[in-house]
Amino acid sequence: KIEKILEFDDFVYGNKTSSDVGIEFKNVSFGYNKDSKLFDGLSFKAEEGRMTAIVGYSGSGKSTITKLIAGFWNVDSGSIQIGGVDLNSMPLKQNMELVTYVSQENFLFQKSIADNMRLAKPEADLKEIEEVCKRASCHDFIASLPEGYNTMVQEAGGSLSGGERQRITIARALLKNSPVILLDEATAYSDPDNEAVIQKSINALVKDKTVIMVAHRLSTIMNADKIIVLNHGSIAAEGTHKELLEGCGIYKKMWQSHIKVRQEAQ
Repeated sequence: KIEKILEFDDFVYGNKTSSDVGIEFKNVSFGYNKDSKLFDGLSFKAEEGRMTAIVGYSGSGKSTITKLIAGFWNVDSGSIQIGGVDLNSMPLKQNMELVTYVSQENFLFQKSIADNMRLAKPEADLKEIEEVCKRASCHDFIASLPEGYNTMVQEAGGSLSGGERQRITIARALLKNSPVILLDEATAYSDPDNEAVIQKSINALVKDKTVIMVAHRLSTIMNADKIIVLNHGSIAAEGTHKELLEGCGIYKKMWQSHIKVRQEAQ
């Protein structure tokens, strides 16, 4: 076990390849209280360098999966492994180096935009920050602000729109450049005007990474390598978008509802 952790420590600092960052849930049980289990023997694999999407109705446990991988809580039994290393054997610092968690709550601190970015990489210079912001489609609006990257944001980013906060958060994740990306409803608050821009930012973020993406807008995960359908904490089905439309009633119903909502919004 110590040898494994030492190997993992080498990987964290860039000496290993993306083939070491597959994620596996092995018979995971977890509950928010002793009286009920959200998961009871949950098992699945998210392959390295691939996008695994997780969908399901509210309360099915989608966001909990990402939070468990990010180390917010420990499992009650079973194990979660990244690159064959059990998260319970991994120091939190290593988990934080390895994993980037992006949620629908895009928190920015009462600092300049540049300093908010440097929370991901304290030594980053302005040129490096500008480059990732260009990739995240937020450089232009930042440059147009009165003080550019030195513009102060209000606590929680209140001086910026929801879409602008999302793109800065994604740029910050790009700057961190960790091999595992967890997207927990990261586009939930985007409106039709900025949805395409935010999706472009996300595409830049997840390139060549191991990605788990929780999404309620099924159109954003159509091209995922694998989609897992959760139902009351259990896996109802796994497969591609096409496979699930043909073989999973829950997914087909969700897709039809999604298409109907999009048509009504047009």
